[in-house]
Amino acid sequence: MEKNSDKKSFVEWDAKEFIEYKRGAIWYVVLAIVVLALAAFAVWQQQWSFLVLIVVATVALLVYVMRPPRTLHYSLDEEGIKEGKMTLRYEDYRSFGVLSENNHYSIVLIPKKRFSPRVMIYFPEESGERIVDVFGERLPMEPVKLDLVDQLVRLLRI
Repeated sequence: MEKNSDKKSFVEWDAKEFIEYKRGAIWYVVLAIVVLALAAFAVWQQQWSFLVLIVVATVALLVYVMRPPRTLHYSLDEEGIKEGKMTLRYEDYRSFGVLSENNHYSIVLIPKKRFSPRVMIYFPEESGERIVDVFGERLPMEPVKLDLVDQLVRLLRI
């Protein structure tokens, strides 16, 4: 939904915070096999701290994958992109790109700081042209693709 208000918001939209993947029983069986194998190795090597790490990481992973994505409200204005009370300022990013994956579209913001992570913000297709235009007026656009970590996350359906 596009909106021009007193706040000079150029575009506003609602989108999920991440792509929700469907995981079948096989995914959970493979996870259990991997966890049991790692736990057996830790016990065999008498690495108790590693065993605790495996258990904690598995619980954290299960909590994360079972949580449904929240719907977030975004708006673009002259400062940057706002998500709730948080603002990502244009000046903190050197460029942006657009990714399309299985009918899910996202803006990828590439930071100026070397070790800062890229930011992915999903948007509905019908608002895409206006969103890209607003970003294009403020940042250079460059082709982007999923990096190795993103590809691994997609492959593992996390």
